[in-house]
Amino acid sequence: MKNITIRNAFFEDAETLCALGIQTFRETFDEHNTAEDMEQYLSSTFTKEKLQQELEEKDTVFFLAEEDDEVIGYAKVRQGEALSELGSDRALEIHRIYVAKSHLGKRIGNALMQACLEYAQEAGYEVVWLGVWEHNARAVSFYNKYGFEKFGAHTFVLGQDEQTDWLLKKSIA
Repeated sequence: MKNITIRNAFFEDAETLCALGIQTFRETFDEHNTAEDMEQYLSSTFTKEKLQQELEEKDTVFFLAEEDDEVIGYAKVRQGEALSELGSDRALEIHRIYVAKSHLGKRIGNALMQACLEYAQEAGYEVVWLGVWEHNARAVSFYNKYGFEKFGAHTFVLGQDEQTDWLLKKSIA
């Protein structure tokens, strides 16, 4: 494996995050959704302005995975809403872990997950949770390997399409 580094993202990284977010979301979900739904979702979620706003949110952290100065993946964690099913108000949401398709299977996701879990432990969180599309078998398997367990489901709207995300959690206390 080449030289992989994980670092915090900054305001100046918004354009890179935007481009990588669009690329990886398309690589993962294009074949499962209509072009119209994808365009509606991507154009509202992955704009430079939206990502700059997210980068400045309190209790939100982005991690970038770089290979020889090229960004190949990123993760976003945030102290989102407290869900009663989590059993703790010290819960951190892993909102995104995205890796370029060209780098899947090269342990980039593992490095990003480790960064998220280490951050959560150091910041004093007790539970880490996330939502994952019920039909994304690769991601579900990845999270299961880390000990995440299903505790519920919610609706995720992609364009006009209502989809089901499973909610998974892991205790780290």
